[in-house]
Amino acid sequence: MTNENILNYTIQENDKTVKSILRENLKFSKRLSKSLELSNNIYLNGNTTKLNKSVFRGDILSIKFEEEEESFEAVNMQINILYEDTDLLIVNKPPYMVVHPTKSHQNDTIANGVAYYFKQKGIHRKVRLVNRLDMNTSGIVIIAKNPYAHNELANQMKSNVVDKYYYAIVKGAVEKDEDIINEPIARLKPDDIIRVVNPSGKECITHYQVENRLIDGTNTLVKLKLETGRTHQIRVHMKYIGHPILGDTLYGQESSLIERQALHCYEMKFQQPITKELINIRCPLPNDMTKLLSDEKFVR
Repeated sequence: MTNENILNYTIQENDKTVKSILRENLKFSKRLSKSLELSNNIYLNGNTTKLNKSVFRGDILSIKFEEEEESFEAVNMQINILYEDTDLLIVNKPPYMVVHPTKSHQNDTIANGVAYYFKQKGIHRKVRLVNRLDMNTSGIVIIAKNPYAHNELANQMKSNVVDKYYYAIVKGAVEKDEDIINEPIARLKPDDIIRVVNPSGKECITHYQVENRLIDGTNTLVKLKLETGRTHQIRVHMKYIGHPILGDTLYGQESSLIERQALHCYEMKFQQPITKELINIRCPLPNDMTKLLSDEKFVR
């Protein structure tokens, strides 16, 4: 078994049972805990054990995840790896690439490339995407290598404790140097792609600060932090305040300066799901946005 198939947890307290550690500390469901016990995939200090076994500080509890077959087609393509450990793979998604297969993109996605990478490295795991980006948004995509890491990071995302930072070039001169947009976003019809600010929507909070502006006031570079993580949140909120993202054809209009929405996920901060270490990932701006920002007409 590879390291990606084993979860090792060091017991920090005395007089608890394997069951209580799995349920209370690791947040395993009752069903999963029982399934692991029945398949003899729970180990204490290297030996198989049962849920009612007592554990003590310093013991090593190990959970073995069965090897899996990936359902995504493995396709040899270049993936830009930003970070990797036994639980996570973090990549830089280029613009114009879909994160996972769809009807129109079945084998040219991030998931296809990661499936190939896993296969080459002998990692017998499914590709578990923790976050997703729109096709024309670039930046950080996190993949979990085991179900526990995926569940833990998904919970961090839902609890809004993951710090997510973006850069966007928006239309017009943003007046305030910084502000918070706290407006609910909704999809008015079930089959609508477009979202709008609407009182019926879910809470959405976006922080932004101006990095620099064009001298002629046509565009502004803003740095954004998401306090919540809704679909199209940044794109909807920036349109709402009158500054749609440059090149965003869904919420604004196409641009001669860039062929997509000028939006990039450049930084994420979160807890490593097993070690609880703070992970801080940064991802450089892609060439199309860098080219725009190198224009001497941008000023602070």
